[in-house]
Amino acid sequence: MTSTTFLIEGMTCGHCVKSATKALESIPGVSSVQVELDSKQAVVEYDSGQTNEDALFDAVQQADFTPVKKKP
Repeated sequence: MTSTTFLIEGMTCGHCVKSATKALESIPGVSSVQVELDSKQAVVEYDSGQTNEDALFDAVQQADFTPVKKKP
């Protein structure tokens, strides 16, 4: 399993968190999703053989939010 952490801009409420979480969970290969409103952060575990970070970002964008890579 691969894990990635990134920011999600545009979330303002619990419904936004649910929408972003649902979008990420719908991707084949994603095994775990944690989205937090306070930190505007997502932590996603996924099978890199089935999906990648670009697909995660695309799903977040399709849910009308903006994914932002965290700086190391």
